[in-house]
Amino acid sequence: MARRPFDDWGAATGDRTALWAHVQAWHAAGALRGLDVSFGRFLADCAPEAPDLAVWLATWCSAQLGHGHVCLDMQALCDNAADTLALGDARPESLADMARALAHGGLPACIQALERSGFAGDGEGGEPLVRHGHRLYLARYWRAERRVRAQIDRRLAVDGATADPARARAWLDALFPPAPAGDADWQKIACATALDHAFCVVTGGPGTGKTSTVVRLLAVLQGLAREGGGAGLRIRVAAPTGKAAARLNDSIGSALARLRGEAPAFVQAVLAEIPAQAQTLHRLLGSRPDTRRFRHTADHPLPADILVIDEASMMDIEMMDAVLAALPAGARLVLLGDKDQLASVEAGAVLGELCARAEQGHYTPSRCARIAALTGQDIPAVRRDPDGTALDQAVVMLRHSRRFEADSGIGRFAAAVNRGALAAVHALQDDPPADLAFLAPRMAEDPRLDVLFCGESREAVGGVGPGGHGRYFHGVRAGPPDGETSAEAIDRWARAVLEARGRFQVLCAVREGPWGAQGLNLRIEAGLRARGWIGAGHGDWYPGRPVLVTRNQRELGLANGDMGVALPVPEPGRPDMQRIRIAFARDDGSGGVRWIAPGRVVDIETVYALTVHKSQGSEFDEVALVLPERGGPILTRELLYTGATRAQRALTVVLPGGAPMLDAAVARRVRRAGGLLAD
Repeated sequence: MARRPFDDWGAATGDRTALWAHVQAWHAAGALRGLDVSFGRFLADCAPEAPDLAVWLATWCSAQLGHGHVCLDMQALCDNAADTLALGDARPESLADMARALAHGGLPACIQALERSGFAGDGEGGEPLVRHGHRLYLARYWRAERRVRAQIDRRLAVDGATADPARARAWLDALFPPAPAGDADWQKIACATALDHAFCVVTGGPGTGKTSTVVRLLAVLQGLAREGGGAGLRIRVAAPTGKAAARLNDSIGSALARLRGEAPAFVQAVLAEIPAQAQTLHRLLGSRPDTRRFRHTADHPLPADILVIDEASMMDIEMMDAVLAALPAGARLVLLGDKDQLASVEAGAVLGELCARAEQGHYTPSRCARIAALTGQDIPAVRRDPDGTALDQAVVMLRHSRRFEADSGIGRFAAAVNRGALAAVHALQDDPPADLAFLAPRMAEDPRLDVLFCGESREAVGGVGPGGHGRYFHGVRAGPPDGETSAEAIDRWARAVLEARGRFQVLCAVREGPWGAQGLNLRIEAGLRARGWIGAGHGDWYPGRPVLVTRNQRELGLANGDMGVALPVPEPGRPDMQRIRIAFARDDGSGGVRWIAPGRVVDIETVYALTVHKSQGSEFDEVALVLPERGGPILTRELLYTGATRAQRALTVVLPGGAPMLDAAVARRVRRAGGLLAD
C-alpha cells in the first residue's frame, strides 16, 4: 500500500516517491521555485538517511528567501502553515494534510528531524543549514546575520560622545531654531543622539526632515573636528539605488542652500565640506561584475570617517553585512529611512528590526539627561524607560511631517493605513479630500482609466498641458523652445521633459497580469498611440518612451533604478537629421543630462507603470496606485503605505477588485522572519 502524503515523514524511509510527488505538485502550483526543488533534491541525494520532514523544511527554508525572509520560522509554520509560507492563491491539495502533520508533531518533531538529517547544524560546522531555536537558516544568511549583529553591538559599545559638550550645544543651538513650547524637537534630539554614538538610526515618515537633520549633523561633526585646527572628516553619503541617490543629492543640495541663507558665519565655514554627491552602495563599495564581492572589505576598508546611508529600508542583510565589514572600526554609521516602508526585495528587513521599538523610544534616565544637556530638550515621560537597551538609545524617530498639511488627504490616508485603522480609511473613501481619489473600474476597458493614465488626446489639448502621461508627451512633441538646436538648448529641453515625466507615475502592487506593471505598460502605450502622442511608424524606440535601467552599467555611468526618456536629437553637423538618444538626468547635482544611444543600454524596460517596490526612493507630484483584482501575500499595509507616500500632491487609488482589496491590504502586515536582535 502506497504511503499517503506526510505519513511517517519524520522517519528515514529510503523511499521519497511520495515526497517528490508533492514537491512537484507544490512547484506546479507556484508555491515553490525550481531553485527550491533543486536544493531539496541536492540535500536528499547528499543525505539519503535524512527524514522526509527535514528535506521538506530545507526546501521551504530556500523558498522563504524568495519572499524576503532570512530564515524559516518553524514555530510559525507549525501554528499556521498557509500564512507562514505566504501561499496566497497557490494552495496545493495537500496543504491540509501537511498542516495537520505539522500541528500534530509541532516544533519538537521539526527539531528532531533536522538533528537526524546531517545537513543542519549549529553554525560551528560546515553544514549547509543552521538551526537556531525555532529558526532554520541557510548557513550563508545565518553567518551574515550574526556578523551584522556583532558589528552593531561593537559599535554601540563605543563611546562616541563629543569631548566638549558645551561646544556641541553651541553648534546645535545655532543650527536648530527654538522649538515651540511643549514640543520636543526630535530633529535636534536625533542630531545629539548621532553625536554620541558610532552607530545611529534616524527613522521617520515622508517630510519629517531626515535629510535636513543629517546635513545639520554633518555640519556639527565637521565643525567640531575643525575647531582647534583639527583635520576635516571624510564624509561619504550613499543610498541603495541610483534613483534614491539622485533624490538624496537633490535633498542635500536643498538643505545646504537653506543653511547658507540662514546659518551663522561659523557654520557657513564648514558647509563646503559637506558632500552634496551621493553614490549607490554598490558604487561606494566597488562592486565587481558577475560576483557578489566588493573592492572594499575589512582588509581594504572605505576611506571614510562618517558614512550616511539613506533609504536604509531597502538594504538587505547581505548588503548591511558588506557595509559594516568595509567600514573602518573608528568610523560612524548613520542610517536614515522610513521603518514603515516596504523592506528590501532581497532577504531581510534590517531597518524594520532595528526600529521595532522606535515608536515608544525607551530612553534611559542617563540618556535623557545627556540629551537635555546637549539640546535643552526634555524627552516626554511616555518615551522613557529605565530598562531601555543600548540599541534603543541610538534610534530616534522623527514624528512631525512637513510634507503633508493637517488636512492633506494623502497624509491622512497614509497615516490611517499605517495604523491599520480601517474605519478611518473607510471615512476617507466616503468623503475623499481634494488630493485623494478612489476609482473602482466597472470593467477593464473603463474609459476613466485611459483618461487617468494617458490624459486627453493630442487634438483635444491644444496649447494646454494634459494630465496623465500625456503631460510630458506634450513637451516631447513641442521640442526645444523656438526650435533651437544648440546642445545647451537641447539639454534644457530634455531636462524639462524629464522633470515633467516625473510629475505623474502609475504604481502597481504586482508585476504581472492585466493590473500589473507589465500589462499596464502595454495598455498605456496603446492608449498614448490612440491619442496621437506616439506617432505612427515608430518602432520600440519612439520619442517619449520612458525607460528604467534594471542593472548597474558602470561603463555608461548608469545604475539600477535610473530612469530616462528617449528623445530625438539632431545628428552632429546635420541639424535636418535626427536620431533617438536616451536622456538621463545627471546625478552629480549639476542639472545636466547624460545622452546614451539605445543600442548601448542593456537590461532596460518601459516604465509608464512600475511596481511599488521599484518606486522606493522616488517621489512624484501625482500617483495612480493600482491594486490587483485579487488579493495575495504581496498585498500588504506596507506596500499600500509605500505607494501612497510616493505622491506629493495627488493620489488616486485604483481598485479593480473593489473595496475588499483595500481592506485586505490594510489588514495584512509584512512580518519577515529574522533573528537579528534575537539572543
